[in-house]
Amino acid sequence: MNKYTLLFIPALFAGQVMAQDKKPDPANDPKTTEVWEPVPKIVTPGKLPQDAPSDAIILFNGRNLDAWHAVKDPAKPAAWTIDDGFFTVKKGTGNIETNKKFTDYQLHMEWKIPENITGEGQARGNSGVFLASTGGGDDGYEIQILDVYNNKTYVNGQTGSVYKQAVPLANANKKPGEWQYYDIIWNAPRFNEDGTLQKPASVTLFLNGVLLQNGFVLKGATRYIGAPEYKKHGPSSIKLQDHGDPSPAISYRNIWVREL
Repeated sequence: MNKYTLLFIPALFAGQVMAQDKKPDPANDPKTTEVWEPVPKIVTPGKLPQDAPSDAIILFNGRNLDAWHAVKDPAKPAAWTIDDGFFTVKKGTGNIETNKKFTDYQLHMEWKIPENITGEGQARGNSGVFLASTGGGDDGYEIQILDVYNNKTYVNGQTGSVYKQAVPLANANKKPGEWQYYDIIWNAPRFNEDGTLQKPASVTLFLNGVLLQNGFVLKGATRYIGAPEYKKHGPSSIKLQDHGDPSPAISYRNIWVREL
């Protein structure tokens, strides 16, 4: 062993000690940006995109309307007509709404304009889903449902509009007689104790897989006449509209919701 080797060994040992003592620079350490908790819950998706996932609340199971009641008289069950796996608006019975109240949610629902639809404009298969029912009648926040496959009307009142507030980004309607589907993300408004608005509502909506509303911030509840406005409320039912048109009525099926 020569003198140079004797000098190299202590220097190598000192270098190893310094390397062990040196802590990693957080700015260059990928672990500093890793998040491990909370762990997202496991949700088993349905076999098909329209099938309810494991944590969904089924609002219509194809057999009964036990999850709904009449708006005119909450003590009475929904009186709409049940057929083979779907139900149809029974004109003159009024709107129906869910027994359970919701705040923020993901909603899937399927609907069909009858093939023998008549009428024009707003009198052609008119119905709607109110994402939060805030009272009797048509109080709440309405997403319009209407036949606009080949039917002209005001664009903030066509299918996929936030009624009288937001024009849909596209017309993705199918022909009357074909089943169509909405997928909706609803973020309910929040209010201060004194009733003033703390945070407005927002909605994202797909019709038949096509984006029609992209995080639209609502100006308030639906108004047929006049400007929309907010009034304090808490968790609310989901409501379906009996518009009372003389034309054949709209049908619904496969309705489920996931609370967010």
